[in-house]
Amino acid sequence: MNAPEDYFGEPVAEHYDESSADMFEPELLDATAGLLAGLAGRGRALEFAVGTGRVALPLAERGVEVHGIDLSRAMVSRLRAKPGGDAIGVTIGDIVTTRVEGTFSLVYLVFNTIMNLTTQEAQVDCFRNAAAHLAPGGCFLVEVGVPDLRRLPPGQNVVPFHVGEETLGFDVYDTATQAMSSHHVRVAGGRGEYRAIPFRYVWPAELDLMARIAGLRLRDRWEGWSRQPFTAESRHHVSVWEKPAE
Repeated sequence: MNAPEDYFGEPVAEHYDESSADMFEPELLDATAGLLAGLAGRGRALEFAVGTGRVALPLAERGVEVHGIDLSRAMVSRLRAKPGGDAIGVTIGDIVTTRVEGTFSLVYLVFNTIMNLTTQEAQVDCFRNAAAHLAPGGCFLVEVGVPDLRRLPPGQNVVPFHVGEETLGFDVYDTATQAMSSHHVRVAGGRGEYRAIPFRYVWPAELDLMARIAGLRLRDRWEGWSRQPFTAESRHHVSVWEKPAE
């Protein structure tokens, strides 16, 4: 497998927290950290793609020992600069092959990051990597969106997700391959910036099969962090798979 490309270098890391401000809402983070802390119990938690510590820091504040894996040194440097950031152990590497010493009661991957792995093979291997880190009875949690294909009329392959005075964002889908890409346009100081990030969208049922391949079984699926029921109208889900106890 080719080494993954880091799409979250300094230019992205510099504005990441600002551009994701809605994900830092205290109510959301409280619900997120509360659910994760309950799953971790008295054990350790491992965050795949820990980034700037948006979730790891409030989880650690609840008394959970948190370790992270991340490919981007620029993102991790932002984590380190925050209060409590030095207490989060971080291993630089990808979430498909990188191993951390010891076992964990919880491994988690949030904010659509499973889709940053652009092949089915890589996504399956991510589940296998999570399972390898889990102690028996431990859980792997993934937060990801449900593919937005219902918004695509025949002949269209583009869905805008943000239109503002200074920023524009849209997703491009290839329904034959499940490949997609998110495109971001930002205008600042009279100058335009453009970046595109590739993804592979994935269905809940497909994730369940990946989990089964990795030796995990579905335990819970909710629409969001407040454990709302997952329905046919849900546009996101938080799913938990469990490693069988010995």
